[in-house]
Amino acid sequence: RSRGHVFTGISRKVLLNILQRRCQTLGVRLEFEHEIHDLKELEGADLIIGADGINGLVRRTYAEVFKPQIVVHPTKFVWFGGDLPLDAFTFIFRRNDDGLFQVHAYPFDAHTCTFIVECPEDAWRRAGLETATEAESIAYCESLFQPELRGRRLMSNRSLWINFATLRQESWHHGNVVLLGDAAHTAHFSIGSGTKLAMEDSIALVDALRRHHDVDAAINDYEMERQPVVERFQEAAIESSSYFEHVARYAQFDPRQFAFNLLTRSRRITYINLTQRDPELVRTVDAWFAAAAQGSPDGALRLSPPPMFAPFRLGNLTVPNRVVIAAGPDLEAAAGTGAGLIVTEFVSVTEDGRITPESAVLDRPHQDAMRPAVERVHRAGSRVALQLGHAGRRGSMRPRSQGVDRPLGQGGWRLIAASPIAYTPHAALPREMTHRDMVHIATVFAAAARAAAGCEFDALELNFAHGYLLAGFISPLTNRRGDEYGSSLENRMRFPLEVVDAVRAIWERPLLVRISASDWMPGGLELDEAVEIAALLKLHGCDLLHPVMGQTVWESRPDYRRLFGVPASDRIRNEVGIPTLASGNVTTADDVNTILAGGRADLCQLDGFQAS
Repeated sequence: RSRGHVFTGISRKVLLNILQRRCQTLGVRLEFEHEIHDLKELEGADLIIGADGINGLVRRTYAEVFKPQIVVHPTKFVWFGGDLPLDAFTFIFRRNDDGLFQVHAYPFDAHTCTFIVECPEDAWRRAGLETATEAESIAYCESLFQPELRGRRLMSNRSLWINFATLRQESWHHGNVVLLGDAAHTAHFSIGSGTKLAMEDSIALVDALRRHHDVDAAINDYEMERQPVVERFQEAAIESSSYFEHVARYAQFDPRQFAFNLLTRSRRITYINLTQRDPELVRTVDAWFAAAAQGSPDGALRLSPPPMFAPFRLGNLTVPNRVVIAAGPDLEAAAGTGAGLIVTEFVSVTEDGRITPESAVLDRPHQDAMRPAVERVHRAGSRVALQLGHAGRRGSMRPRSQGVDRPLGQGGWRLIAASPIAYTPHAALPREMTHRDMVHIATVFAAAARAAAGCEFDALELNFAHGYLLAGFISPLTNRRGDEYGSSLENRMRFPLEVVDAVRAIWERPLLVRISASDWMPGGLELDEAVEIAALLKLHGCDLLHPVMGQTVWESRPDYRRLFGVPASDRIRNEVGIPTLASGNVTTADDVNTILAGGRADLCQLDGFQAS
């Protein structure tokens, strides 16, 4: 049980009675049992408010103006009542032969509760609920949740199994017609904000009408005020609903971590926020996390640090804490950061694999310069990974100080890639790699691994992301080959896996691979394929995955929101069963602790900090 969470609920009938009494006091004419079938019936009104729900007449009448976007969620749910008194929001998870079912229950009044049952569609079908009557659905759920109901009854009011739909719209008004509540927007029931948002819409509309004598100005003011607020709630609701749609991936979690993960699912509650709400729960999670990290018996530690300061065992390497820093050109500058793991800048395995003329290449002078830097990092107590890659079609570019992805004029070099496709319209056209080229590249990656061992690097990170050479083989946007190295994912992964195998034959220390979890472009890689890629890399000896996003093609559509890379890390870690490094606008210790304690990653890269 988690404490410190304020829950406010009221019976809908009680709320409606309060509002009706207030209307009567103000002299508002109330009219019931008169259904409006055409808005022409309301001609002459100064203002028409559509508060008739997601399927209401008002929204449908002006759909071409409002431009609705409706996303139907994959799980099935049914809305019951129950004669079970509750004093807090309650989540119940039960698995039977049909699948995993979960309950979202909360107090309705002193004697009853709302009892929402949700499950995947395949579980719903296996249970026979697709054809069940209301009475049969109630009987099934009462039997399944008998331990929690303790003989109490579930109650139905046209309780049908449906899919939730999230509604977004470009506009909430047309002329003197304005929408509010579920007619304008919906947010998944798992964050319990539907009625609250509708009432806040109403308050904001009234306030806008008081501020403006002109109805049109008031409506515009209302929409400008409320849309950003609602969008934030909808983003939280999407995170929350996604958690429940995929909750089976967390079934193996320790109950303490499961609870923390559930409470922080929408990103509105974080580690610090939960520490303020329920310090005892956070202390319990910290103690469990630290004991597990150190291999100590559960409950053996009297004092426990936050998760970011717990050690992490990566293969045969112990990383002293969970924070990762991306080093700049001066690796020694990162030595005093205190990060558990420092990852070098992109270092090319060949001269013609550089991104720019200034890019590092793992030649003899660079190795000689790196050895003392690695030694200093070790003396400071950190571990260090060498990031190896080949730019492929993103090579022969000007230094970043002169702009991003601007090709060199004079002084450029020839490029190779999976297919002869230029990175930008003005970039050089690469040559399609032959099998001989592939053998050479795999060989130089292996030689680079041997050199890295000589420099005493603790780990390697192979860069298979961001549109560089190996990423170019993996993405269908950049691999148009007709041989055994193109077309299917298995074929597209063939050469990258040959590189991994060549490196693994030389390198016995931890091996990390950075992959593109999404190309952020229609027709490109998406997270489903990234999960398959991660599983293949795990089979070939990869110790940790670092999923990143975008840059595979220059015209990709980035979405650099806060923690944008964490969902990919979470899914890969918990579906494939491989440690992950999360990055993507992870900027605070609170972010890091929230991600780690929730089991969404094993290491976190602080992206707002770059040692240089």
